[in-house]
Amino acid sequence: MRDIESRSDIESLVNTFYDKVKSDDLIGPVFASKIGEGDWPRHLERMYTFWTTILLNQPGYSGQPFEKHRNLPIEQAHFDRWVSLFKTIVDSLFAGPVANEAKYRAELMGHLFMAKLSKIRFS
Repeated sequence: MRDIESRSDIESLVNTFYDKVKSDDLIGPVFASKIGEGDWPRHLERMYTFWTTILLNQPGYSGQPFEKHRNLPIEQAHFDRWVSLFKTIVDSLFAGPVANEAKYRAELMGHLFMAKLSKIRFS
């Protein structure tokens, strides 16, 4: 297997990941309620740009990802599933330093988002 090297690789990763997300019994309904059917192309494009910026240092993404998650009905189990699925998909498609960075960043985001949500909910 080769490493993540291009936006095309990121698109493959994101598309494969979200195909799994859509059918997941725990996090699929959360995404379906927020994104619906019509907004998937826009969401996927945003994710391509996000991960391209993060992993390939190509400018393009701007925004505050946490804010989109702030009011969702999500708990630690949702983040655990998201991270687990993401890492599984990365491992099924790629191997190398950038792939490892992708898994690390996903895990870090899961921890940071849950910490922020906990602080908001229990303050």
